[in-house]
Amino acid sequence: MTSELGGRQGSSSPAPAGSPAAPVANPRQQLFSLLMGCYAAQCVAVAADLRIADHLHEAPQRPSDLAHRTQCDARAMHRLLRALAGIEVCHERDDGCFELTATGALLRSDVPGSLQPIARLIGSDLQWPTLGKLGHTVRTGQPAFEHVFGMSMWEYLATHADAHALFQSSMSAFSTAEVRAILDNYDFSDAITVVDVAGGQGNLLAAIVDKYPHVEGILFERPEVTREARDQFVANGLGHRCQAIAGDMFSTIPPGADCYLMKSVLHNWDDERATQLLRTCRDAMVDRATLLIITRVVRPANEPDVSKFQDLNMLINLNGAERTADEFRGLLANADLRLDEIIATPSPLSILVCTSGASNPRAARD
Repeated sequence: MTSELGGRQGSSSPAPAGSPAAPVANPRQQLFSLLMGCYAAQCVAVAADLRIADHLHEAPQRPSDLAHRTQCDARAMHRLLRALAGIEVCHERDDGCFELTATGALLRSDVPGSLQPIARLIGSDLQWPTLGKLGHTVRTGQPAFEHVFGMSMWEYLATHADAHALFQSSMSAFSTAEVRAILDNYDFSDAITVVDVAGGQGNLLAAIVDKYPHVEGILFERPEVTREARDQFVANGLGHRCQAIAGDMFSTIPPGADCYLMKSVLHNWDDERATQLLRTCRDAMVDRATLLIITRVVRPANEPDVSKFQDLNMLINLNGAERTADEFRGLLANADLRLDEIIATPSPLSILVCTSGASNPRAARD
């Protein structure tokens, strides 16, 4: 388990912030490769949508055969596969057949941690048009999603069943690996009651309760989510120790628990709304309680970090934000909470261990 106070993730030693980046061998080629990345993303998205990895897993296939099975044009299919082979999603054999690579296998629908739903979402009509309007967001500071669709993303998902199903499946795609990383890197032995705020179907909460027999769990979610979660808890034999309560997390959160969870929640909201949510949680916490914010933490200046692109994704679609450790400290301070520790995990998520400002013994020493 890697633990830290300063917000550093990983063990590398990057150059100090502000120092110039190392020169690249061919800047023009590097920039052009970056520009062509949009084509690579769409190729992977189309491969996911056509379930190409599932077909190639059965056996290596010729482009014409794969085109027949997916009802596509044979010549266009060959050109797609050729491009995918160039980025190591598949491999073209000497006999003209294409076979799946280890990278491409992550697009299979039947493997743990499959990225197929994520790929389909990125290339879908739900996400791709808004990415093309990043310039609108940069110029105005407003979400491109509302500019493109005329409503918020939440409103759109509530009225478009297919988009909602795709979105939910993509959000669940990382769940197994993330839950495992959280349980492997945080000890819930001292917890008695755990409240998972906006915890979706309750997968993380169920895993915690299952691993720690003395823990009881409360999932706090929207009414339409809690109905499904209750059935899932019962099906997993946890109905007597996990309850699902419906409510508005900006108004009130079940009080009196000793551990509160917010996994991938705060990044959906701008600073004002995120602070409001944290204050609501602080009001529910007793002095001994802990809040675990499970989230991406943006790395320091000039360090490569996918979270910096995910931050733009949140801005484009929801006016949300991924944040640095210092930005989290500022949010928490405004809600009378304090960041005690940042625990890195093997997943993209870190665990921010927070307590109330008044109860933190370190507050008296600082």
